[in-house]
Amino acid sequence: MVEFSEQRLGSLVSILRRRGIILPAFEIHGGAKGFYDFGPVGGRLHRRVIQHWVSHWLKNGNIVELSCPTVTPFQVLEASGHVGEFSDSMTTCNSCEEASRADLILEDFHPNPDALSMEELQDLLERSQPACPSCGQSDWSSVELQNLMFNTAIGSGKSAKAGFLRPETAQGMFTSFPSIYRHFRERLPFGALQVGKGYRNEIAPRQGMIRLREFNMAELEYFIDPEAPLSEEIDGWSEPVNLIADGKGEESLTFSAALKQGMIRHTTVADFMSKTMTFLVEVGIDANLIRFRQHEADEMAHYARDCWDAEVYGSYGWVECVGIAHRGCYDLEAHENATGQRLRAWRGFSEPRIEQVDGWTIDGAVAGPVFRGDAGSIKIALEKLPADVSFPLEVAIDERMVKVSQEHVKRVQRTESIAGEWYIPHVIEPAFGIDRIIWHILDHAFNDTGKDGEEYSMLRFKAAVAPVDYCVLPLFEKDGMGELALKIHQRLCAEANVVSILDGSGSIGRRYARADEIGVPICITVDHQSVEDGTVTLRQRDDGSQTRINISDLTS
Repeated sequence: MVEFSEQRLGSLVSILRRRGIILPAFEIHGGAKGFYDFGPVGGRLHRRVIQHWVSHWLKNGNIVELSCPTVTPFQVLEASGHVGEFSDSMTTCNSCEEASRADLILEDFHPNPDALSMEELQDLLERSQPACPSCGQSDWSSVELQNLMFNTAIGSGKSAKAGFLRPETAQGMFTSFPSIYRHFRERLPFGALQVGKGYRNEIAPRQGMIRLREFNMAELEYFIDPEAPLSEEIDGWSEPVNLIADGKGEESLTFSAALKQGMIRHTTVADFMSKTMTFLVEVGIDANLIRFRQHEADEMAHYARDCWDAEVYGSYGWVECVGIAHRGCYDLEAHENATGQRLRAWRGFSEPRIEQVDGWTIDGAVAGPVFRGDAGSIKIALEKLPADVSFPLEVAIDERMVKVSQEHVKRVQRTESIAGEWYIPHVIEPAFGIDRIIWHILDHAFNDTGKDGEEYSMLRFKAAVAPVDYCVLPLFEKDGMGELALKIHQRLCAEANVVSILDGSGSIGRRYARADEIGVPICITVDHQSVEDGTVTLRQRDDGSQTRINISDLTS
């Protein structure tokens, strides 16, 4: 088991910066908190993790990939609830004027401060007097809510519309539901995934890659019929996993067993938890350092049916890296109510039903020019009314009351043979924090001890995500060895999905060490014999073993 010490963390951070893996952004201008660069090595690691994530979910066969804008109109995030609810509690140190999240600085004084009201947080802050993380003083301002979204304007001048940098990738997939529904020939279940940037103006970004203001997200929205029969088959990880359910103690169970016991409340949630576990282990996270924690009732979103976090242990303790939520029909319903557009799927009945329809609908010819953009929402509201209402009356549209008169409506009375019904699909959402996952890949791959306990740094990446596949090393850059090494390097780079680097500087031992520091699985050494008989030496990163093979066999 890895021992996560401060000294080890310091050594890892030093290598990440020195070798161009992860380093603070804009450093020559003094940097900016909450922003990091993936350098010349880290950029490739970042890309390979994302490629593996996308491939992992596309194998499901009924999932497509989308790419939506990162700038989002105000109306979209107002409908989703982000404008009104996407906030954290903030307090400011009166001594150094550094802002902090109130719930985070109170974690040592309450088991779950994130679940407390503003008044309860204020009372706990005054009673506990925690030390400021920046200056150590305990003089705090009152607690207030801070919306975390970055404001922007869409357009110029007086015609500009309010917007935000997106705080998540999910909303673009919800607003694209009609297109995805048509793509899958109107048959559920199906899903859409998206990988991209998210932006949250965090109050106090700390702990390196754990809390960022610009970050990489990977989310999947999986649309299901809530009344469809459920299979109990779970794909992916079949070994017992540590689960913490309903705030109780940790228990080791398989996902199938947890589903049968009712601990996990939906088959698709259990299936996605299993597939998430498989993905995390495939990219190099230690299976023994992963646990799944179920949200307690007071921390779960009001619309959520079930929610589990995949937490990974490392240098910063237990960190949430994935959230898997059963979101019910909240998102599609919210956008439908806000726009009047139908975001529903069709469910056919086994036999037609005869129904008497007696109610109201909008008279489009009269009401359309009067209500304009509100006409669709008013139509939906009217069709929900009973037959015995009288006009004029007021209906609620976007928290406004709109007066509807008799001339705007018409009576609907008929007998219908109903073949099916429109319903709002439910959504299961696995949401991955790619930066946090990459951090833990690095944290778990880092080995800072060589033979006999001497200091020797190595990153033991899984081959699937190693940023560099081969390092080609000419023993000397003379007698034809340098030219042959260059040809081998260029040949490898021409292969699909292969990354090679060429290093001819310094002693061969030091070059092996540099390759180990960035996790290159295989080094290829070109020596005098290579020039003579066309063979090279393959040196394995993890055990240092060496094998002689023909150059022609390299790509196989």
